[in-house]
Amino acid sequence: MDFEAFVAARSAALFRGALVLTGDREAAEDLVQETLERACRKWRVIAGKDAPDAYVRRIMVNLANDRWRRFRRLATTSGAEGDDRAAPGDEYGQVDNRDQLVRALQQLPMRMRTVVVLRYFHDLSDTEIAEDLHISASTVRSQLARGIAKLRSHYPAHSGLPPRQHTEGIR
Repeated sequence: MDFEAFVAARSAALFRGALVLTGDREAAEDLVQETLERACRKWRVIAGKDAPDAYVRRIMVNLANDRWRRFRRLATTSGAEGDDRAAPGDEYGQVDNRDQLVRALQQLPMRMRTVVVLRYFHDLSDTEIAEDLHISASTVRSQLARGIAKLRSHYPAHSGLPPRQHTEGIR
């Protein structure tokens, strides 16, 4: 596959992952652009790999980690309490819920956020995530369980269970 075909096939998925990693549309666009720029420079090497997708995702995750370390800051949280679930058919409420989810993801440590994003937004297995991040599959499961527990503690009303029960049986 040549680079142009790769970009056409994978740029939308890369953007979705970058958007969740950064929490900001412009930052996500910049992250994808920088990722693809680096991938383009090394495309002959990347194209020869067994999994060019994984290699490019790894570039993106590394760049996101570098940015997060450089521009570390506290995420702002809204003080709104209560049941903020969107009513069925309420498109604006669904946008608000997505925004709140992205904000909650931004509060997770970078590795934990990366594991959650790779699992639920890129639909990768524990083994694939472990290979991408150069960590063990058990570390992936641990980070995923902790990340989901933290996200659920932000939104206990959405699941119907008290926050302390969310950590049971997540593995």
